[in-house]
Parts: sequence; structure tokens; C-alpha cells
Amino acid sequence: MKNFFKSKRFDYKWVIAAVSFLMVLVTMGFCSSNKSVYIGAITEANGISRSMFSFNDSFRFLSTAIVNIFFGTLIEKFGAKKLVLAGFVALIFSALCNSVASNIAVFYLGGIFLGIGLSFTTTAMVSCMVNKWFKENKGTIMGAILAANGLGGALAAQIVYPIIYEENNMFGYQNAYRLVALILFVTAIIVFVFLKEQPESQEKTAFKVAKKKPKGESWIGLEYSKVKKLKIYHLTLICVFITGFMLTAINGVAAAHLRDVDLNANYIALILSLHSIALTVFKFLTGFLYDKLGLRITTAVCCVASIITMFSLVLSSNTTSGKVYAMIWGIISSLALPLETVMIPLFVSDLFGEKAFNKILGILMTVNTFGFALGSPVINVAYDLLGSYKSAFFACGILMILVTLIMQYVITKAHKIRKDFLKTVG
Repeated sequence: MKNFFKSKRFDYKWVIAAVSFLMVLVTMGFCSSNKSVYIGAITEANGISRSMFSFNDSFRFLSTAIVNIFFGTLIEKFGAKKLVLAGFVALIFSALCNSVASNIAVFYLGGIFLGIGLSFTTTAMVSCMVNKWFKENKGTIMGAILAANGLGGALAAQIVYPIIYEENNMFGYQNAYRLVALILFVTAIIVFVFLKEQPESQEKTAFKVAKKKPKGESWIGLEYSKVKKLKIYHLTLICVFITGFMLTAINGVAAAHLRDVDLNANYIALILSLHSIALTVFKFLTGFLYDKLGLRITTAVCCVASIITMFSLVLSSNTTSGKVYAMIWGIISSLALPLETVMIPLFVSDLFGEKAFNKILGILMTVNTFGFALGSPVINVAYDLLGSYKSAFFACGILMILVTLIMQYVITKAHKIRKDFLKTVG
């Protein structure tokens, strides 16, 4: 930051940050954050069971997982700009598919293109751009950009919710999807004009070997051939899978659950808006906490928030206390969700270093996405069998306690490996 203010020439990296922020605001805010508000309208209007419709998310996440496996190769071959454009085209096609769908197969097709589009316009792409353009405070920058998800979600909730549930129009969701397609088209033009691949005079710099353990800084890291043999690597994969399985599944049905417990539609809209605003703040705060306090504390905060929100949904109801618990979910869950976005690239760089960053990031993103794909149908099958999501929420809360303990163990072991490594090269 000091170099920025001292420089006589404007640094284009801040344009990249702004463009990335806008991209996440629109793609995540309008295409992902408020996806759950469509569930009730679509299933009721088309006579589709929620468990069948939930496979839409499975197709979405499976397509995302497949793309993430090859993300590094695709970036190297085509560059970020072309992939971002392809991502916007896929998202527009997804919205248009959903706007005309009359059977479940077309909704599934929309889900596939949604997954492809988000792969090229959200977390993985932002991680790539931040690594190219920024050398310091990557956690804070990453958090600030991905915080746009919350702001976009708050904006989208106020725009699309009234359209989806328009009085005397069961198919209001179709008009909402058409509006989203138009917003995506305009945003795509802006992003494509200003996005650049990398700094013109980008230099490859060696990592400095610090004597003190850095908090929010990268380290040179280990070769993947060594990383894949580590027990903590496999435990990390398991935890990332489980958090993806639980958090996305729960967040995806939360709005429908609040409707099921007879909360007023306007109150739900308020909760969703506050949720999105809180997400904006907490994603930035997560990155900032990492840079200042390190991985252990930041991970613990996000995990505890996850546990609180799961049990809050269990206690939500159309009573005074139940409404309070619903609001607790809306706000505190925003502190849990960075486990699926901001924290994944930070896990990679902090636990295993930069040497195999792209490869490990792709693998963790893929594993996390497979969790997304499996979690949604499982939780909706539980709903169809039990008539409520509460039992699933309770079970997830217990499992999240275990994940919290495992991740603290992983961080302890990883930092010991890191300390020993830095001694050998120092």
C-alpha cells in the first residue's frame, strides 16, 4: 500500500481488483447466493419434488469439479480473459435455460452451465488473479474481492425475490432469470474491456525465508510428491469435503426451511439481505484476520460460526425466540461460509506453500465441489423422508464439531513441518 501511494503512476492492479470485485458481485450475488429462493417457486409451479430438483445443484457442482481439475491447464493455454468471457456466456445460457424450462432435464442443463460459468468467474479465477497481481496482504485482498458476493446477494435479494413471488404469477421466477441474464450480459462487457492477464513487467521473485513464522505470508512450500504423502494433507481433503458437503447444502435450503416453519416472506427477505450484507463484511474480515492473526485463529472462528448456525436453524420457528434464532443464522452463517471460498487458497498457501499451489488448489476446490454436489441431494432426501430439515441440521452440527478439532490438529502439524523446513533451508 505504501508503494502505491508513493508511485507517480497509477498501479493497474487496483483496476484488476475492482473488475474482480464487480465480477464476483454479479456472478455470485445473482447466480449463486440467492439460488435457494427459487426452490419453492420452481418446485411448486412445475410439480417437481425438492429432492429431484436438488440434483440441479449436483449437476452444477459436478461440472464445477471437472473444470477445476483442469483449471491450471486451461489458464495456461487460453489465459484468464478468454476463460472469464466463456464463464459469462455459460452463466447467461444457464439463466436463459431456467427461464424457459418446463421439465426437470432443462433445469439440469441450466445447472451444468451454471457450474461451468462460476468456475471461470469466481474463487479459482480470483485466486489466480490475486496471485498474479498482488505480492503482499493476499488474504485481505482476496477477502475484499470475494466479499462482493455478500453485497451482490443483498442487492439480488431485493431485486429478484419480489419478481419470483409476484402475486398471482406462479412463474414469476422466469422473469427473474431473464433479468439476471441481462445483468450478466452488461457486466461481461465491462469486465472484458478492463481485464488484463498479468502485469506488463511481471518479475519472478524468490520467496524470502523468514526466521519468524509469518502470519499472512506465503512460504516456498513442498513439492507435491512430498505433500501427497502427508497425513495432514489427506485430513485436509476430508475436512474440505465435509465443509463443502454441509455448508452449501444447508445454505441452499435455509430459505426454504424458514418458509417451512411459517416465517413471513418479508422477514425471510430481510434475513437474506442481512445475511448477504454480513457476508460482505465477514469475507473481508476473514482475509484481514488471516493476515494479522494467522490461520489457526481464523479457522477456529469460521468453524465455531458454522456450529452455531446449524443449531440456530434447528431452533428457528414462527415464535419470538424462533425468529431470533433465524436471524442468528442469517448473520453468523456469513462468518462460516468463507470456509468454502476465502479460506481454501489460504489453506493451500499456509499449510503447504507456493511450490505446488496451483495443483493443490485445484484438488481442494474439486474435493470441496464434490461435497457441494453430494450434500444438496442428501439433505433434500432427508427432507422428503422426514418432512423437515431439522434432523439433518442437527447431525451436521455434531459433525462440524469434529471437523473443527481435526483442522486444529492439521494446522499444528503443518506449522511444525513448515518450521522444520525453514530451519533446513535457513
